[in-house]
Amino acid sequence: MKIAVVTGASSGLGEEFVRVISEKYDEVEEIWVIARRTDRLEALKTRFPNKKIFPISLDLTKHESYETLSEMLESEKPEIKILVNNAGFGTLGDFDTMDMNTQTRMVDLNNRALTAVTSVSLPYMNRGSFIVNVCSIASFAPNPRMTVYCSTKAYVLSFSKSLRFELKKKGINVLALCPGPMDTEFLPAAGIEKGSSHTFDTLPRVNPAMAAEKSLHYASKGRGIYTPRVFFKFYRLLAKVLQHGLVMHLSKS
Repeated sequence: MKIAVVTGASSGLGEEFVRVISEKYDEVEEIWVIARRTDRLEALKTRFPNKKIFPISLDLTKHESYETLSEMLESEKPEIKILVNNAGFGTLGDFDTMDMNTQTRMVDLNNRALTAVTSVSLPYMNRGSFIVNVCSIASFAPNPRMTVYCSTKAYVLSFSKSLRFELKKKGINVLALCPGPMDTEFLPAAGIEKGSSHTFDTLPRVNPAMAAEKSLHYASKGRGIYTPRVFFKFYRLLAKVLQHGLVMHLSKS
């Protein structure tokens, strides 16, 4: 059985990944969708009836969730054609004023979970399989008032680049999707309402449907990084050529 695995699949960009895979990837027979909200996952069955959707309700900040996923894979022994590590969250605010548990949970979900899910999935991936790790433009340079978030995404970008290099000999590709802001549940969950950040208010928005479709396409073709929109491609270039101290002044929210 050939499957796709999508974490953070219950809404927003994750749901768009499920849509694109269900519509465009015929070789995938089943999509394993992972998130905490069981009702949202169950609803995907109705929304995408042309593909078998297998809901898995897990809290990926907890170690036992990785063990559960590993046991399920060992039992079913599927071939994972596509792995999308989309689960993650961020918060806006100065580090010294924010709750410790929120900040460490961000590291657990954005980094630890992505690492663990990738680790337990790779034994079931073969030549031609690919991974999409959802990163961010925040990975290009440190972002004031999102200190932990941008640091976790810098890890995702570095992890994706290095893993891609390692897996080339096996014919498995890894792509880091580095989008700018999207009008999904991510922004309100991060405390980024209109008026809370001048930077976020003025930045152009990325279309989640387009980001999902193009990142999957580019990953299947062997590309390593995809940054939607010319504006954010230019920011990526600036972050490479300018001192990060200057970039932080330009990007402070």
